[in-house]
Amino acid sequence: MSASNESSGTALDRADVVGRWSLLSWRQTYDDGRVTHPMGEQPVGYIEYGARHMSCMLARRGRAPFTSGGQWNANAAEKAGAYDSFMSYCGTYEIEGDVIVHHVMMSLFPNWEGGVQRRRAQLIDGRLHLLARIEEGTPQARTAALIWERAAD
Repeated sequence: MSASNESSGTALDRADVVGRWSLLSWRQTYDDGRVTHPMGEQPVGYIEYGARHMSCMLARRGRAPFTSGGQWNANAAEKAGAYDSFMSYCGTYEIEGDVIVHHVMMSLFPNWEGGVQRRRAQLIDGRLHLLARIEEGTPQARTAALIWERAAD
């Protein structure tokens, strides 16, 4: 870990982020002050950074299993609930100062595919803090804050 980024918000090195991280919290703060937790107050997830590639999975803790059928023939309400309680994407990444740029190759949310997701990154007490601005310039503008800790092997 580069000492320069530990709690200072300065440039990261790949060595700072490579590995698997476990999600501790995910909070979204709207510009009007509202706070939401998209996957509940105790979400689960992992983000993993390799030499060039990354993957991320986020979920609501305690997701209900389907009762109306299997993954392809369950009813629409159960499928929608599964979509609303899970997020995943993967691709390549690069680091630009204190920003990690995810070049999205695949995503549960198809609108992200082929695009980039920028995450302002900071290491604080060994935890990786990722911040993203969402829907900038709209009444729904907000900052997403995700806190990760290194996952045990």
